[in-house]
Amino acid sequence: MAVQPALKLKPNARPRALAGHPWVFANEVEVLLPPEHDGEVVECRDRTGRLIGTGIYNSRSQIVWRRLSRDRVTLDAAYLRGALERALARRVPETARRLVWSESDDLPGVVVDQFGDTLVVQVQTLAMEKRTTVLSDVLAELLKPAEIIFRNDAPIRRLEGLPFAVQTRSGQPWEPRWLRIDGLDYWLDLQGGQKTGFYLDQRGQHAAVAKYCRGGRVLDAFCNQGAFALQAARAGAAEVLGLDSAEDAIAAARRNAERNEVTAEFAVANVFDWFNDPGRSVEPLWDVIILDPPPFAKSRSALEGALRGYKEINLRAVKRLVPDGVLATYTCSHHMQDAELRQVLAEVAADSRRKLRVLEWAHQPSDHPVLATMSESEYLRGYILRAE
Repeated sequence: MAVQPALKLKPNARPRALAGHPWVFANEVEVLLPPEHDGEVVECRDRTGRLIGTGIYNSRSQIVWRRLSRDRVTLDAAYLRGALERALARRVPETARRLVWSESDDLPGVVVDQFGDTLVVQVQTLAMEKRTTVLSDVLAELLKPAEIIFRNDAPIRRLEGLPFAVQTRSGQPWEPRWLRIDGLDYWLDLQGGQKTGFYLDQRGQHAAVAKYCRGGRVLDAFCNQGAFALQAARAGAAEVLGLDSAEDAIAAARRNAERNEVTAEFAVANVFDWFNDPGRSVEPLWDVIILDPPPFAKSRSALEGALRGYKEINLRAVKRLVPDGVLATYTCSHHMQDAELRQVLAEVAADSRRKLRVLEWAHQPSDHPVLATMSESEYLRGYILRAE
C-alpha cells in the first residue's frame, strides 16, 4: 500500500477522535492538506505521531476527516464490498429496511434504504460521491435490485461543497407505486418524495402505539403519509385524525387510507396553530395523541429554542388528553439527548399538574445502528406515556 498523506492533531487539542469518535474537525489539526487531497483517503495521527486511523478528507468541510478504519485501508471496490457485506449481515431480511447507516456501517456519508426491489441511496460526503459509480456497481452486484435511485438532494451536501441531483442508475424515471409495509399498502414516490420516500425508523413504533388505540379517539400530529394513523385505525380506533402542514403528505395519507379501506381523516394544518386555536377548548378530548415532529434542533445552537418548542407542543397535547390518556412523543433531533427530553417531559408534567407515567421507551431500530463512541449516530428517541 502506498504511503498516505497524514493529518496531525494540534498538541493542545483534545478531540473526541482520541476517544474513538470517527470525526476530526478543521480546528483540531495543525495544518490542512492541499485541496488535491479533498475526497481522498488520508491518515490521521495524534501529536506523538501515533496512528488514529485512516479516513476520508475534505478541506471544504468543517469535518475534515471521517474515519474509515483504525488500520490502513484503501477506499476501493473491495473495501466497499466488504463494508456492504458486513452491513447486510447485520440486517434482518425484510421488504423495507435500512441497509446502510453512514459511519455506523463504516461508510461515512452513505445511507441506503431498501423498498422491495428498489434501493434508495443518499451520498453526503465528497469521497463517496467520487466513488458513486463503484458503489452503485457493488450494490447491484450484491442485491440485484431492479433500480437504484440516488437521492442526492439533502441540504447537508452543501456542507461538503456538493451539488444537488436526483437520478436513477438506469437513467429512466422511477414511477410511484404501491408497496406493502407491515401489513398496509403505501403509495411511495421514492424519486420525488421526502428524504428516501418513507420513514423506516418509526416502523416499530407504529405497532407499539396501535396497541393503545382500540376504541379511542386518536390524533396523529405531524402525520406525514399517515402510518401511525393507519395503524391506529386498523387496530380499531373509533376516530382518527392526522395533521400535517405539507399538502402532498396529506394527499398521500388520504390515498393510503382509501387503499387500505380504513377510516381516518386527514387535514392540512400547522400543528402548533391547531393546538393554539381557542376553539379546541370546547372539543372532545383525545384518548391517544402522537407527536412525531421533524427535527426542531438542526444544530447545537438551535437547541435552546427547540427545547421550548418541544415543551410547548407536548404541554398542549397533554392538556388535550382524557384522564389516563396516552401520549406518544418523539424527537429526531440528534442534538437533543435523552436527559433533555426527560427534562422537557418533567416540566410538562409539572405545568399540566398531571402525572406522566412511562409505559414504553422508544429508540431507533436495529437497522439504524448506534455507535457507542458517536452520539450523532443516535437521533431518534421518545416515550409512550400515560397522563394520569
